Amino acid sequence: MKIDNISFERVEEFKHQGTTLTNQNSIQEEIKSIWKSRNGCCHLVQNLLSSSLLSKNLKIKIYRTIILPVVWYECETWSLTMREECRLRVFENRVLRRMFGSKRDEVTRKWRELQNEELNDLYSSPNVVRVIKSGRMRWAGHVAHNGGGRKGEAYIQGFGGET
Repeated sequence: MKIDNISFERVEEFKHQGTTLTNQNSIQEEIKSIWKSRNGCCHLVQNLLSSSLLSKNLKIKIYRTIILPVVWYECETWSLTMREECRLRVFENRVLRRMFGSKRDEVTRKWRELQNEELNDLYSSPNVVRVIKSGRMRWAGHVAHNGGGRKGEAYIQGFGGET
């Protein structure tokens, strides 16, 4: 295939940022591996996230600087299915529930988990799926912007294209 005098070789699969992309757009094995990394990262800091000694703001900073980069890693190359989006939201809500704890119901006087809307209000940042989609758009814009110059050609060459 040729675009603007740049030839692209057709391949069955290639690696980008450590992720193997296939012509069938299936990266299920890669996603399984990344989920293990996410869960492991979350497990390592779970005591910090549930600690009553740390402020909610500090817990949010820990989430944003330690956990989210692991969650976002390689996501700009994924084709997010509804299943993956749901898994990401469940993962994020589980982490947020650990961070913010439970709430005492004023009527029943019993402790209960926070509902998703309450978590969204307390976190007040875009959800993980929105951030990933925005990152994918930034990545696509970066590739499109650099596609016309020498830097873009070198980038494309790294994926088997010829200039």
